[in-house]
Amino acid sequence: MTSRSLLDGQGIRQITGGLGTLDREVFEAVAESPTPLLDKAMPLLTRAADHSKLWFAIAAALSATGSPSARRGAGRGVATLAVTSLVTNQVAKRVWTRERPNSSLVPLMRRARRMPTSSSLPSGHSASAAAFAVGVGLESPPLGLGLALLAGLVGLSRVATGAHYPGDVFAGFGIGAAIAVLGGRLVPPIVPAKLPATEPLRIETPERPEGAGVVLVINPASGSGTGTRVIDEVRQKLPKAEIVELGEDDDPDAVLRDAAQRAEVLGVGGGDGTVACAASVAVSAGVPLAVFPAGTFNHFAKDIGCDTVERTVAAIRAGNASYVDLVCLNEDQMVINTASIGAYPAFVQTREKLEHKIGKPLAGLYAMWHTLRREEPVRIRYDNKTLQTSLFFLGNSVYLPTGFAPARRTRMDDGLIDVRILETGRRLSRLRILTAILLGRLVRSPLYHEMQVPEFSFEAVDGPTPLARDGEVGDSYDRASFTARYRALPVFRPLP
Repeated sequence: MTSRSLLDGQGIRQITGGLGTLDREVFEAVAESPTPLLDKAMPLLTRAADHSKLWFAIAAALSATGSPSARRGAGRGVATLAVTSLVTNQVAKRVWTRERPNSSLVPLMRRARRMPTSSSLPSGHSASAAAFAVGVGLESPPLGLGLALLAGLVGLSRVATGAHYPGDVFAGFGIGAAIAVLGGRLVPPIVPAKLPATEPLRIETPERPEGAGVVLVINPASGSGTGTRVIDEVRQKLPKAEIVELGEDDDPDAVLRDAAQRAEVLGVGGGDGTVACAASVAVSAGVPLAVFPAGTFNHFAKDIGCDTVERTVAAIRAGNASYVDLVCLNEDQMVINTASIGAYPAFVQTREKLEHKIGKPLAGLYAMWHTLRREEPVRIRYDNKTLQTSLFFLGNSVYLPTGFAPARRTRMDDGLIDVRILETGRRLSRLRILTAILLGRLVRSPLYHEMQVPEFSFEAVDGPTPLARDGEVGDSYDRASFTARYRALPVFRPLP
């Protein structure tokens, strides 16, 4: 052994010896501090954190809130805590052995009732506290900040009650935080995309406190009877509006065109397929559209802010209207929400059936597995490439979040078409897709294609393929061309 290596070894021992001395001195200073606040608060806090009871209680409270980020944070925090507890107690404490501090230095009223017998290094309480706080913070930074302060107090309580040296606490913090960050890399947190905000293009239209000039075309049977309730509410709140009730044998397109000829405002109540038909008629007639949520899902009405009859009525009364985008299919048909080929409608139906029972992430994973296993793929050609897909989604304006569970739009006047495709023709593609979804990395998979463009077209390689528009299966196409019509449709909606 050279003299240099001896010096290096001696230097390391001196550094570690100095840190150990400093660690003991800080412990003694905290332990001997005659502070009534420490005497009363620290034993209570450290007992609350025993067996992670404090963190489980907070997780239950977060899960009970209506905030999606808080609920995701609770789940991530508990999962991270469980992994950290296993690593700390079964690995770290066996690798590094250190005797517990001399608890006789701690005042009796502050001393822990049962002194642990395991290795002092690292602090398991501190590791769990950091794991939970950082795990929650990855999904909700404001909550994570508050929990980080609480985690710091839990760490202080371990020193104040004589259970650990400060170095043990910092080691625990490091382990817990590192596992939480690693978990964030394996399963990335959901970060909602932020689209550039623009002022809506308002329409100059008079106030209509009693609904004069409004002609509402509605099916009383739509939405499992919701249509009848909407009719009663509109008659009460807009007494001068004309209401045309669709019968079983009526052609909605013909009735809407007839209504548009005498309407100053064309109203529609029904599912998204009926709303799409009304949108096309409104654009042709040059009149604004008022959408009353009378269907089953009412996706378009929700995204323009008219998820209740009261909101649509308020917009009409106040004369609040602005332009939104449409997507034109093959120059003659309108898409207000989405178009799809392959099994996307089946995927959505399966997911929506289960998401209220088992949560959206698990429902989406099961729906994806079920769809990829049972549905026949389609081969399409676009942008000089040919691929096989079972799931193809096209949306009017950009949907959030990214990935293959688009749910909502924060804008409907961005002039873009949102296209998302899952490629299933490669080797082990189904397994790779499901694994990517499980790990939260689908958007980084080479099997996932996403683009936001003003125009998009595709050819069906193996012959005409059915295309669903706004939730309804329509015609089959050899070739489909989609063009965004920027701010083409005037609609009544709440405005800032």
